Amino acid sequence: STSNFCEAFYLLGYLLESYTYLGSNVDKEGGTDRDVKIRIQKARGAFIALGNIWKSKEIKSRTKIRIFNSNVKAVLLYGSETWRTTKTIAHKLQTFINWCLRRIEGLRWYNRVTNEELLERTRDSSEPRG
Repeated sequence: STSNFCEAFYLLGYLLESYTYLGSNVDKEGGTDRDVKIRIQKARGAFIALGNIWKSKEIKSRTKIRIFNSNVKAVLLYGSETWRTTKTIAHKLQTFINWCLRRIEGLRWYNRVTNEELLERTRDSSEPRG
């Protein structure tokens, strides 16, 4: 049951509403919503820091996707094993991933590429297909 996910945590006699443990936000509800928001912000920072790679014409798309998976997705999904995965959380994560992939591929809104086409186009050949 997620209602018993996290016991009340006291420090020096004070009840902590939330705290960071091993890089993940924890609160009395389990911390998922806030932690996902923080992870997306950190992943966006990692993505923006690699902007020169995404804009480069000399780096193949496949290589860019591998860099994205190892440097941005890793930041995004760090600690996700502890999250309560809801449709809303999954949608937020996929929306961010799609936002990144569209920029990596140089796609704009007027290119009219569906999310399914985007994911097929950017699927890393090392990922299992299914």
